[in-house]
Formats: sequence, C-alpha cells, structure tokens
Amino acid sequence: MAVYTDIDDTTLSALLDEYDLGPPLAFKGIAEGVENSNFLLETPKGRYILTVFEKRAKKEDLPFFMGMMGHLASKGFPAPLPVPAKDGNPLREIHGKPAVICTFLQGMSPRRPDIDQCRALGQALGRFHVALGDFRMRRPNDLSLASWPVMFAGRAAEADALSPGLAGQVEGDLDFLKANWPKTLPGGAIHADLFPDNTFFLDGKLSGVIDFYFACSDFLAYDIAVCLNAWCFERRGEYNLTKGRALISSYETVRRLEPRERAALPVLARGAAMRFFLTRLVDLAATPKDALVKPHNPLDYAERLGFHRQAKSPEDYGA
Repeated sequence: MAVYTDIDDTTLSALLDEYDLGPPLAFKGIAEGVENSNFLLETPKGRYILTVFEKRAKKEDLPFFMGMMGHLASKGFPAPLPVPAKDGNPLREIHGKPAVICTFLQGMSPRRPDIDQCRALGQALGRFHVALGDFRMRRPNDLSLASWPVMFAGRAAEADALSPGLAGQVEGDLDFLKANWPKTLPGGAIHADLFPDNTFFLDGKLSGVIDFYFACSDFLAYDIAVCLNAWCFERRGEYNLTKGRALISSYETVRRLEPRERAALPVLARGAAMRFFLTRLVDLAATPKDALVKPHNPLDYAERLGFHRQAKSPEDYGA
C-alpha cells in the first residue's frame, strides 16, 4: 500500500477544520501511486482523494500542478479538481509535508489496455494538449535529456547485475540521444507520466486522468512517446503496432502532428524509455527489500530500449 505518512484521527480532524467539507465519514489509505501517500476521504459533501507529497515532489512545483488541474477542469477535461480550503489555497501541510485534497473521479484503471482503450487514450491526450494551449504556467522537465547521464552515473554495475552487458547498451543509448534529440518542436504543458494506472475508464469510455505530479513543460510529441511506451507494448516486450496506430491516429483527430513531430517520434520514444528505465533503476536501489511497495522492474524498459534501437522510422510505431 502506497502510504508513507500515517494520519491519525486528530490530524485528520484538524485538517478538515480548515475546509468546508464537514466531518469525515470514512477514511482509508489506498494502494494507488508509489510516489506519494494517498487516502480515500468521504465527508457529507462527497468523496475525495487526500494526497500527501513524498519523495520527489518539490514544494515550489506544487502551484504548477494545482494550476494545471484547475485549468483542465475549467475546460471540461476529466481531471481532479483541487479543493480550496477556507483561505482559498488548496495546499496544506501534514506533519511538515505538503498535502492537497482533490475531487474523486469514478472509474477503473485498465490492467492490460486493449485497442479501444488505446484509441480513447490518444483522443484524450489530444484534448489534453489542446485544453492546455492557453495555460501560461511553466515548469522545466527535470527528468529529461540533461538529467539522464547524471542519473546513470555510478550505476553501471547495477545495470549489469540486472542483465550482463546492459550498462554498455545504456551508455550507447545516452550517446545516441544526446546527438539526435530534437532542438525545437511544438511544446507546452504535458502530463509526462500518462500510464494506464493514471487513467480511469467507465462504461467503456475514458472517465478520468490523474497523477499530474510529473507534469512539466516540454515537447507535446514527447507525451505521445511516453504513451506509446506505456500503452502499446505487450507483457512479453513486443510492440503492438495496431495499438500504436490506434493511439496516434486518434490523437490526430484532435490535434494534427506536424511532419517534424512525426519524424521525431522514434528518438522521443527511445528517450521516454530511457527516462523510465533510469527512474526504475534508481528506485530499485533505493527501496528496502522488506518495503510494502515493490518497485517497478527496470528490465521492462530495458526491453523497450531494445525495440527502439531497431526502429528506424515513425511507421515502426504506427505513425
């Protein structure tokens, strides 16, 4: 269960005194998310999610995340809405850690996304980018190209322990990405972590997008590349071209890709795989063996990197 911060009855009551939500009717920790502590809260006003920010979240970044969610909700996009306290500010503190209460979204996350769900995700991502076209806040992507060599420094032995020879392959990928990363592409606010477990579906339709706490300003096509990695690979590591084609074509019903964005998809997809390989490698080393939350396996993304090394064109991804 992803709960790192314990909240007792006294702490919860003191927190809710700062809101107009009424007293708690139910409260429990939930397993969703591995970065923060999450709780399901029910009051006379409805159901909510209380998040306590742990680990990577920086306090100075939180207004960007709150602003993005509020902007999306104002445009009718199914994103959670931060609930303002009595002073108008949604951000609180619990045990010295930032916290926020957000509206509850209904639905279930897909465990193994099918083609229709990939298609729905592509259209939702297009809507997401269009809705944020006039969002003026900015936050640099601190898990992008410049950070990857720093993250891998000193971890060659850890990579080779997972798979002999992997460190050399990763170093080659890093050299390739540095030499070939696009200089300019259409940019704006992106989700940057839009995995299936950060979406909800209800009655066959996408009903919500959550977990905006890696959101940042970057190339819009990089968001597509993240989704191709997260949604279109099967469990044995093979890329499902039909899913990729459904995701990209559906995205383009909302926002047409420029030729330079389409051409950049292979290197962006390779970079997205590198980002998630490295954060998983770091998390694996940092997580105690008896931890309740099990870290994701970096080898899943090492396999994706293997596919990206062989891919030569956007057509290999369904573009």
